[in-house]
Amino acid sequence: MPYGISNAAGHVTSAECGAVLLAARQAGMDTIDTAIAYGDSERILGELGVGGWRVVSKLPPVSGQNRDVLRWVEQSASESLARLRIPVAYGFLLHRSQDLLAPNGERLYRGLQRLKESGAVQKIGVSVYEPAELDALPPRLPIDLVQAPFNILDRRLKTSGWIDRLKTLGVELHSRSAFLQGLLLMPRDQRPAQFNRWRPLWSSWDRWLDETGQSALQACLGFVLSEPGIDRVVVGVDSRSQLSQVLTAATPSQWYPPAELSTDDRALIHPSRWIIQ
Repeated sequence: MPYGISNAAGHVTSAECGAVLLAARQAGMDTIDTAIAYGDSERILGELGVGGWRVVSKLPPVSGQNRDVLRWVEQSASESLARLRIPVAYGFLLHRSQDLLAPNGERLYRGLQRLKESGAVQKIGVSVYEPAELDALPPRLPIDLVQAPFNILDRRLKTSGWIDRLKTLGVELHSRSAFLQGLLLMPRDQRPAQFNRWRPLWSSWDRWLDETGQSALQACLGFVLSEPGIDRVVVGVDSRSQLSQVLTAATPSQWYPPAELSTDDRALIHPSRWIIQ
């Protein structure tokens, strides 16, 4: 489905997806992130063939009408694997970590555990929007994998201490939103007017890029790749040419972004709060 504030191409074609997968594989990439809720992604990936990949998918939020949660987890995962045409997923995550705190949270966790025990998945975990969600998770429900946002503007995963804590706990960490849905990659004259309220921040961002001679893509990737506590960095592309640009720019950075580029303003770092004009 169309995704990202900077996406001008719309829905990515199946043929382009195949070209991206081939180029990614040739470059040594080994993990794919998808979800049941991501439009036709699982079906298209299954048709293209992802048997040699580590595939991480996500269960949708649990409906309040789901009384048999164990059966729902099993059925959802089974249908997901069938669409992907693989016998085992590397990871299954909850799209909404708060579901573990609901009255049926323990049964939901048990359903995930049963997926591991049956061999349908290697790792179970959660996708979160902010570190505070990890603070709320019950310690009695251990997980194997966490996916969370982390980028030059949103460094809460680091400042909260959770990167180090997850490493200590042996939990695999995948960071996402390196480009903040493409907002950080947009030329300064193309940023939507709704983001003008953060003009001082953008001035600092543009000035730092000019001073260091980096492209926005190099800066964004270099920042997350320089963090040793992160195991995988999730990147989204619309085409093979975009992937080529990402791969060329994907080297750890020698410059650490200044403190004034870090913010906790949820109106900016939570894309779900954006009102796209």
